[in-house]
Parts: sequence; structure tokens; C-alpha cells
Amino acid sequence: MPSILEDYIAKHPGSAQRYNESTKVFPGGVTHDSRYAQPFPLFMTHGEGPLKWDVDGSEYVDYVSGHGALILGHSHPAIAEAVSKQILRGTHLGASTDEEMRWAKAIKALFPSVEKLRFHSSGTEATLMAMRLARAYTGRNKIIKLQDHFHGWHDYAMAGSDRSAPGIPTESWASMVIVPSGDLSAVEDALNGDNDIAGLILEPTGAHFGQLPFDVPNYLKGLRELTAQHDVVLIFDEVVTGFRASPGGTQVRYGITPDLTTLAKIVAGGLPGGAVGGKAEIIDMIAQRGDPSWDNTHRVYHPGTFNANPLSAAAGAVALEMIASQPINHQADEMAVRLKTGINELFGKMEVAGHAHGIASMIHVVLADCDCDREICTMPHFKISETIASAATTGMKRGLQNLGVDIMGRDCFLVSATHKEQEIDRTLEAFQNTLTAMRAEGLV
Repeated sequence: MPSILEDYIAKHPGSAQRYNESTKVFPGGVTHDSRYAQPFPLFMTHGEGPLKWDVDGSEYVDYVSGHGALILGHSHPAIAEAVSKQILRGTHLGASTDEEMRWAKAIKALFPSVEKLRFHSSGTEATLMAMRLARAYTGRNKIIKLQDHFHGWHDYAMAGSDRSAPGIPTESWASMVIVPSGDLSAVEDALNGDNDIAGLILEPTGAHFGQLPFDVPNYLKGLRELTAQHDVVLIFDEVVTGFRASPGGTQVRYGITPDLTTLAKIVAGGLPGGAVGGKAEIIDMIAQRGDPSWDNTHRVYHPGTFNANPLSAAAGAVALEMIASQPINHQADEMAVRLKTGINELFGKMEVAGHAHGIASMIHVVLADCDCDREICTMPHFKISETIASAATTGMKRGLQNLGVDIMGRDCFLVSATHKEQEIDRTLEAFQNTLTAMRAEGLV
């Protein structure tokens, strides 16, 4: 019987060939760090609904979900129609459009905290602008960031990261204050000890959209109180959780109102796009006033060739209007519960150490036991990180791919509204067979 790795190599010759070619044109052979895999990553051709296909013709139940952007699944007819119509009307009109107004109104309808907003081309751009706005609004210089929380790859966001960061001047990080994730006392100490704090930014469900969670409702409530007491701008990075933790993101799910919110992924209906929204008085730091002193000296400058481009605006408006009017989140969440429950039952049935946890349609799998409620995991973060970095987790990822299931990263299932019972049950069968193969290799 071939090993998991041998089976992977045998089943994906087309991907192996393309990877050999891609290493000659792309660093590492890939165009996104999370797609890097050894001995080679998979190359895909197309997707429809919850499924996608690779260059060898193999079909997959997809839980990468466009890195979290596709809560409507692949090639949704309504999105395809909106983009097809717009592409014939113009891809870049170099002017303001009705489409961007419709898109903005769709965001505001779901996120009550967003009084005004500005569009960007990515989540990285959005978090950079949110930090800049906080500094400009308060007249202070420093941003509190939680350890390992991901806010893109710009210099400030890489402070306190679990990734390497060569090429960033150490001076850039002098304005970043890193505190342990989930520790309110550490935030309180930082605020009490430094009167130059402009803002605090975090992923509101924990690092890596809940992979390393904390006591979400109580922690967010505490952060809101502390930042309000110190007149510090509270920034929720809802690039992943926006429109997924609930139609109105984590903030609506738990009833906590930030000052600024960063959005991307689902916000643009699966196309490139991002936004920063929040209190009008903060967002208006970008606004021109017709006062030369303000406009030329104090205003936050913000150009951007593809800000609110018509294709993203058309797709985003349709997607968000569907989320507002149809049970999109309910369907995704319902299927996620079915999947999470099934995975946890398999761990018990097969007597394998492990559990699945997560909120809404975001499920994380940890190959270690925990007595948490399976929604918010209480396992120490270092233990989760060690487990995810293990050979066993790599084996799980490859084993699932061999059986037609592709997951986000090494441990995560992002469920869409197009996943139905048959895809979930097919996934659970693949998960069981993967655990069997892992046991045969001594990985579990």
C-alpha cells in the first residue's frame, strides 16, 4: 500500500510538471505564500459551487473558498452575471460610479458601525489605512497589535508576527506595541504606561481567524471599555470574519462596536477589493475641505488606481445584497455544524487525539485533545501552534487532497453556502479514511 506522500505524487503528475515550470518564473513556484507545498502544490483549472478541479481532472470538495472570499461558492450565477454585464460597460471608467455607491450602501446595511467608508484593493491596504487614520485622528503615533494576529504584509502589520520579516527597518516597529493575545491586563498596562497610543488593531475572533482563539465575547467587551477610557481607536480587522462570523461580522455577532473596521475577501464578492469603514469623523480625515492648510498638511492622502473598480463593485454589491436578503450565512453555518460535529465524532469513534472547533462557517482542526466547548478552543496557543506545525497535520492535509478534499492552509475548513449534506458527508468519509491512512503510517 503506498504512503500518503507516494499516493499524492502518483495522483497529481500534472501539478508536479507545472510546479517544475513555475519555479522558473515565480519565487518558490507560487504566487501566494500559503499555496506553497512540498513536493509540489496543486494546480487548479476551474470551480463551480462547492467543487473545483485540478489539472489532472480530479474533483475536490473545496474548503479553501478562495482564501475565505467565496461564501457564495465558485462561479455563482448571480456574481457571474453581474461581472459579465459590467465588463461590457467598462472595467475602469476613471470616475465615480453608481456601482460604488450601491456597494457602499450594501456594506452599511450590514455593518451599523460603518458611518462612512473608503474602498481599497486588498486587506493589506485596508489595515495600513486604518492604522494611519487612527494616528492622524488622535495625533498619536503608536498602535497596539496582538501577538501573531495577521493584518497583511505591510511593515507595521508584520510586527509581532509569527513569520519572518527581513527587509523591514527596525525603526518601523518602534511605533508598534505588541501584547499577548487575549490578555486584557497586558492591554491595560500598555495603555496606562504610554500616552502615545493611537489605536489597537486585532482579529476579533483570535489570530488567524480563530485558529488561536480567546474568550471572544468577554475579551472584546473589555477591549472596548479600555480603549474608550483612553480615547484610543479600536480597529476590528474583519477581512476574514466580515460577512462570515455573521452577516455583520464578529462585531454584530457579539454586539461590540469598534471605531474602525477593515474588510476584504467576501466584501468584493470574490473579486479583489477592500474597505475601511467606521466613525464618520475618523474616515473624514481623508476628506478635502477646500481649506489649503487642511487639504495640503493635515488631510490623509489616499489615491489608488483600482479603488472601487466597477467589476469589484458590481460583484460586491450583488454578494452583500444576497447575504442581507437570503439565508446565506444560515446555510453555511448549518453545514459547518454538521461537518464539525462529524469530525469530532470521528475522532472519538476512531480513538484518535484531536478535535474541531470554531464559530459560524470557520472550522479549525487540532490533532490534540481538548475539553473546550468546540466553539472557542481553550487549548494554550503554543500547543495549537506546535500541533499545526507537525508532520501529522501535513499528512492530514495531503491525505484529504488524495481523497478529493482541499482545505485552507493545513487545518481549516471554510464552508460556503453552496456546501450541502452530500459534500459534507463525502468530506467526513474522506476524513475517516485519511485518519486510517495516518494511523497506518504512525502519524496518529
